[in-house]
Amino acid sequence: MKQRKTRKRTARGALTVIMILFLGSGAIRITGFTGQAFAREDALAPGTVQPTMPSVDVAAAISALSVREEKVAQTEKRVEARLKVLAAAEADFETSRAALIEAEEALADTIAVAETAMENDIAQLATVYEKMKPKDAAKLFAQMDPEFAAGFLARMKTDVAAAVLSGLDPAQAYTISVLLAGRNGNVPKE
Repeated sequence: MKQRKTRKRTARGALTVIMILFLGSGAIRITGFTGQAFAREDALAPGTVQPTMPSVDVAAAISALSVREEKVAQTEKRVEARLKVLAAAEADFETSRAALIEAEEALADTIAVAETAMENDIAQLATVYEKMKPKDAAKLFAQMDPEFAAGFLARMKTDVAAAVLSGLDPAQAYTISVLLAGRNGNVPKE
């Protein structure tokens, strides 16, 4: 019940404050604090002198604007010309780029074919050396560069390669054996 009385008092107090504000607003309007608005109205009344705007030479302003507009138009034309040149250069670049990519792919295909053909030739030659008598093959290997001979011996069956090595001069056989043993020595271990 106390809360109800408190709410009624609060509501009455708020209404009272609002009422006082409305009355104060009306009093201010009536008492004449609006004199500024009346004074302004009097200043614009007929027969009074109106303030003058600073004089501007309209012809000079129009002329300056025309010159400025012409400069802007010239700048726009230059920019458009540059954009056309850039577009043409970009088109040429894309054409050249596409041709380069196509040439690179063709070159990669050619290299792959050449490497495959080379591998096939070496494998076939190694097979020929395997089928030869070890003494005859040893005579040929004795004439070869040791690195070249090691490459062929690495591709041959181990029993045939051993027979060819046994037919070589011991110094040559040792050199070729060292090359065979060290072929993968420089490969990274990690």
